[in-house]
Amino acid sequence: MSDAPRDRPATRVVHVGRDPQRFLGAVNTPVFRASTILFPTVADLERASRGEYEGLTYGLHGLPTVHDLQVALAEIEGGAAALMVPSGLTATTFPLLALANPGDHVLVTDSVYGPTRRFCENHLRRLGVEVDYYDPLIGAGIERVLRPNTRIVFTESPGSLTFEVQDLRAIADAAHARGAVVVLDNTWATPLGFRAFDHGVDVSVHAATKYIGGHSDVLLGAIVANAKTLPALERLWTDMGVTPSPDDCFLALRGLRTLAVRLARHQASALRIAHWLRARPEVDQVLYPALPGAPGHEIWKRDFTLAPGLFGVVLKPVASQKLAAMLDGMRLFGMGWSWGGFESLIIPTWPERVRSATRWLAAGPCVRLHIGLEDPDDLIADLEAGFARLAS
Repeated sequence: MSDAPRDRPATRVVHVGRDPQRFLGAVNTPVFRASTILFPTVADLERASRGEYEGLTYGLHGLPTVHDLQVALAEIEGGAAALMVPSGLTATTFPLLALANPGDHVLVTDSVYGPTRRFCENHLRRLGVEVDYYDPLIGAGIERVLRPNTRIVFTESPGSLTFEVQDLRAIADAAHARGAVVVLDNTWATPLGFRAFDHGVDVSVHAATKYIGGHSDVLLGAIVANAKTLPALERLWTDMGVTPSPDDCFLALRGLRTLAVRLARHQASALRIAHWLRARPEVDQVLYPALPGAPGHEIWKRDFTLAPGLFGVVLKPVASQKLAAMLDGMRLFGMGWSWGGFESLIIPTWPERVRSATRWLAAGPCVRLHIGLEDPDDLIADLEAGFARLAS
């Protein structure tokens, strides 16, 4: 066993997944673009055809830029290995396809990312997989809805749009006792904010498009797996020819190096703005787990080490045209899907339209904010002007 000290996460994220001496001393792993890989001998070619060759075999998988990003993410989160895929949606849906078989039953949190739900409805059911949705706050009560054929429990914590924090250890213990695996969409917290495998998760997936990339210029997904689930995931990954762009992986590796400092700024600004919003007369509730007193704060405080800049706000009842006037006139907050970049975003949300296992009851309309890297005083001024339009 090595006597080397264990570096802290902010240090590790700077150094993992790179070896300058492999590439003439270059600090960053270069972008490798290749399809054909040449073999020195027929014997090597034959070994490659049997899956026994140690080196690269084809550009589809294993190029150094992709490989180094996979190594880095697995190391940071504590998984056995990571597989990169072309988008966050691919990352959330791929384990469902790889691990569920016809006749299996899958449980999905009712607060799940909408496109993941769409995949379950349009494709898992078509393939003969039974799908049910459960209350995200069920905790150990998940045992009541597990079936003998339940293969996967899909979690997302905090949940999309409504930000429920799930008791993942309780869910994992109950699922494992019945032979099911636990998949977590860990995009919100990132591998730095929540070490999924320490809490019983079997597969942790990320839209690396968001905070890992960090600059709103890359589409990328990551699947980090434990040793139990990795073979099935790796087999499907290979058989389907799923591969990301090496250029995108280069950008994600570059984003990874500043992840800790960016998240610290996102959280500090988000907390300040969340406190300010909670005091506004137009606001009924702030849904930010890192905010003391907010829903889910106690579990967040117990299990997480940081929070990013994404949260929800429930407004008091207001006419839709007044909300539109507020949002249409924002100067710094843009309106657009996605989040995790340097820029602040705001969108209206309609959680009640997608729930099926639980009802979403709120005093008024909901909005989702992503607090970027701008000065929080300027963002508060933009929101204050927006509330003036709301009231006019």
